[in-house]
Amino acid sequence: MFEKNMRIALLLDFYGEALDEHTKEIMTSYYEDDLSLSEIANGENISRQGVRHIIKKGEEQLDFLESKLKLAELYDSLSAAASKLNRVKAALLESQGSFEEEIKLIDEASAIILNK
Repeated sequence: MFEKNMRIALLLDFYGEALDEHTKEIMTSYYEDDLSLSEIANGENISRQGVRHIIKKGEEQLDFLESKLKLAELYDSLSAAASKLNRVKAALLESQGSFEEEIKLIDEASAIILNK
């Protein structure tokens, strides 16, 4: 359950602006502010079941957007690539050789990856 919540929270970061304002607000309250369905329902003057329905529909919209655009998947891949480059950089820095140019290239590649 926790992993799913983190996944939806990540998708909300990527695609939240594509949701209608009401859905985005409710999902943000639930996933980012960690409010319960009852707390949100009281604040919105709707039923707990109504809140759950909005969240489920929002999750479906976020999943649909990710299935088509794959931005979160791309972000994960780029982050993993940048981490690998940083591990190579650390290994080069620990070695006794002179790798200034290689380290500069790694830094440039990492910056490009992380800024995309």
